[in-house]
Amino acid sequence: LGLLYQEYRDKSTRQEIETRRLQDSQTDPEESSPGEETPSEAEPTSTPESKAPPQISLLRNSNSRFNLWQDLPEIQSSGVLSILQPDEIKLQEAMFELVTSEASYYKSLNLLVSHFMENERLKKILHQSEAHILFSNVLDVMAVSERFLLDLEQRVEENIVISDVCDIVYHHTVNHFSVYITYVSNQTYQERAYKQLLQDKPAFREVITQLELDPKCKGLSFSSFLILPFQRITRLKLLVQNILKKVEEKSDRESTALDAHKELETVVKACNEGVRKMSRTEQMISIQKKLEFKIKSVPIISHSRWLLKQGELQQMNGPKTSRTLRTKKLFREIYLFLFNDLLVICRQIPGDKYQVFDSAPRGLLRVEELEDQGQSLANVFILRLLENADDREASYMLKASSQSEMKRWMISLAPNRRTKFVSFTSRLVDCPQIQCVHPYLAQEPDELSLELADVLNILDKTDDGWIFGERLHDQERGWFPSSMGEEILNPKIRAQNLKECFRVHKSDDSQRRKLGSRNRQ
Repeated sequence: LGLLYQEYRDKSTRQEIETRRLQDSQTDPEESSPGEETPSEAEPTSTPESKAPPQISLLRNSNSRFNLWQDLPEIQSSGVLSILQPDEIKLQEAMFELVTSEASYYKSLNLLVSHFMENERLKKILHQSEAHILFSNVLDVMAVSERFLLDLEQRVEENIVISDVCDIVYHHTVNHFSVYITYVSNQTYQERAYKQLLQDKPAFREVITQLELDPKCKGLSFSSFLILPFQRITRLKLLVQNILKKVEEKSDRESTALDAHKELETVVKACNEGVRKMSRTEQMISIQKKLEFKIKSVPIISHSRWLLKQGELQQMNGPKTSRTLRTKKLFREIYLFLFNDLLVICRQIPGDKYQVFDSAPRGLLRVEELEDQGQSLANVFILRLLENADDREASYMLKASSQSEMKRWMISLAPNRRTKFVSFTSRLVDCPQIQCVHPYLAQEPDELSLELADVLNILDKTDDGWIFGERLHDQERGWFPSSMGEEILNPKIRAQNLKECFRVHKSDDSQRRKLGSRNRQ
């Protein structure tokens, strides 16, 4: 608890990365933990009642450090480590991490409220409506975290060996965690308001800077505190996944972990949708204003429509036999707006406007790559509209600026097209994998934001440094720079990652397939 959550989270994920690196460097993953066997029926897997409950009050003891469960003096002196099997010790560590990380998270939330939100100088500078947008319902979030942590602490103090925590996670997720959806859905407004206040109010900027310099903040920015709830609810799901991978199969603890994970996944999805909904609506309105239709007008704004990709490509003029013409004459610029259900093809005109000259439903698009066609036709592909705006089939020969840009367009235009490597959803025994060692924030709609220690299947890669990946823990897909990760070379570790992932999602296989299909769209 001596660590703020930002520090705790970074330390934890860095350790996860190093552990995976160590396993990957070994010929056999079992070498990393010698003597690990499945507990036999004759050997006890839990300890008798402790003489006295351990006094591990994480909420009140602000001097405790980032610890492993087995390193606690109470555990060391109890003799329990000589009784428990290695697998059970790993499970205890996974459950203990969920508890200690919640304590660290609560400490950071408390600092956000007491140090920033309740600062008297800041209160005088901010209008009530500005403060509401900036801090949203953080008091509700903190109250929920405190109740959750108290229940977790009570469980830890019942016995030296933690019986379970996922039943508590399930109860709080179902009954209290809706406050996270409210907070995270406000994120777009929050970010905009913060930038505007920094720009328009020098006094606000000055106070925030002074508060950030306080030793309490340990060099962390105000914005890193504001984003805590979204980071926590996502991380909590991963911590439950980690427990789920370690509980005995077909046990009550597995059933409880699966239930908790399912409910957390529902909350995380609702948070993501809340964030996307507002930004998507504003983006669609902006695009609608820029389009002028040369053909029959198509209504752009719809609650079920969003932008997947936009950008300029070069269109080849004339028939394919014109390849002998000079490159400058061969191509002309066109601009594409690709939505989840519609493609509109435009030419840019003065005044930051776009004239639409063709369109097609996204489901009626087909792509084909041209290979070995010479330098002038490098990164060229064929786009076929099976039914265009004139109810006819049409073909466009399009040239991208790079190999990665070509592949990104092809996968976005035709998501069901086979990629270089088979996807996670095929249940392939082996597939190239990568773990994230540098966080990445998506810059375009077809990119994927990455967190430290994320593990992804590699579905495609380009010669100019981009990877199309599918994250194992949620099957989200997207592009990211290859420099953000390290490839996992040990096939046994890759197989183990897949096996664990299938186990996490086995409670609703049909839902997983639907999710994979939706992500491809």
